Amino acid sequence: MRHGEVENPTGILYGRLAGYHLSELGRQMADRVAEHLAPRDVTYVCASPLERAQETATPIAKAHGLDLDTDERLIEADNVFQGKTFGVGDGALQRPGNWKHLVNPFRPSWGEPYVDQVVRMMGALNAAKDKARGHEAVLVSHQLPIWIVRSYVERRRLWHDPRKRQCTLASLTTFTYLGDKIVSVGYSEPAIDLVPAHLRAGAKPQKGKNAAQGKAFGA
Repeated sequence: MRHGEVENPTGILYGRLAGYHLSELGRQMADRVAEHLAPRDVTYVCASPLERAQETATPIAKAHGLDLDTDERLIEADNVFQGKTFGVGDGALQRPGNWKHLVNPFRPSWGEPYVDQVVRMMGALNAAKDKARGHEAVLVSHQLPIWIVRSYVERRRLWHDPRKRQCTLASLTTFTYLGDKIVSVGYSEPAIDLVPAHLRAGAKPQKGKNAAQGKAFGA
């Protein structure tokens, strides 16, 4: 699961920074997904150590009477632009100091290599599979690592257009195992009616001075 909306009025790319919590809307999203998953046979709930993921996972664990586990491998991807604004229309691409970080989108050169994200996310998935074998597990992570591990499992290239990720706030990307092998991948959006249109998968990025409200960076 991707966490819910974060309180981020200035549009900072918050990445792995501490102190970024769910907004009131984000908490509603978390509660909605907890209700959606309440009838499921969930026996293990785990989250990234970042506050927004922990806060999203808490109502899910509570609904099943489970303790919430934490796995560092579910954390957001590292990014050199963390703590800065970096998005469409803010002039970031015109700053010479940023150019050295943008030379290789295939790795990518501005942050954690895609291959490294695959390795750690697959490790987290397999650990959860073993802990919940014969049942279901819920892992709460972040948009980019979720999309990258899904791309790997579905045998797509790892480099991609970020605007085309199918991983909306509070969405569920489901990996089904048969034994120790992933046999299918599913996707659903139980809280889609709560997600602002400009933050949904495939939405066009906003431009101008109000764009910060539409940024989902570091999400």
